[in-house]
Amino acid sequence: MEILTYTEDHLNFRKQVRRFMVKKVLPDVDKWEAMRLVPKTVWKKMGELGFLCTWVDSAYGGQAKDFLYSVIICEEMTRTNHGGLAAYLHSDIIVPYIDSYGSAAQKRKYLPGCVSGDIITAVAMTEPGAGSDLASMTTSAVENKKTIVLNGSKTFISKENRLGEKGSGFLMLMEKLHEFHGDSHRCF
Repeated sequence: MEILTYTEDHLNFRKQVRRFMVKKVLPDVDKWEAMRLVPKTVWKKMGELGFLCTWVDSAYGGQAKDFLYSVIICEEMTRTNHGGLAAYLHSDIIVPYIDSYGSAAQKRKYLPGCVSGDIITAVAMTEPGAGSDLASMTTSAVENKKTIVLNGSKTFISKENRLGEKGSGFLMLMEKLHEFHGDSHRCF
């Protein structure tokens, strides 16, 4: 019994993703793992082919596809047996924060690049002693004119090796706002 019901469009999309993974990812996986870096050209090609952020609204350059397209990408990427090209982390964990909590201006600024592969996202939530328990975070941020001063430590930042490339990344940091908003959190 099939739990998920795939349409003909889903099955054709799966073939496209699988073909891309076999031709453009698998041959270079060992090299990327050794470098600890997936070339940005691969991200941009995935964006060009419609393999990033498939659920994003067309107003921001997305395809507004259903969640099964994300499932297909994750399944096909799993077949490559490596973790460096974590497009599912980008597309289905980090970018949804921008879509859900970003202002209209932030969505216009960042979502099209996330869809195209021009922006590769990363997330920094884990802290010493707190892990990924957002309620136990102690990092703070203070706005100072045009800058934000961060105070705290992070123990894991996804895709941190991409952040040094000018204009290529969007790092989402999580901050706990006890003083102003009770137990709420914000990302920036």
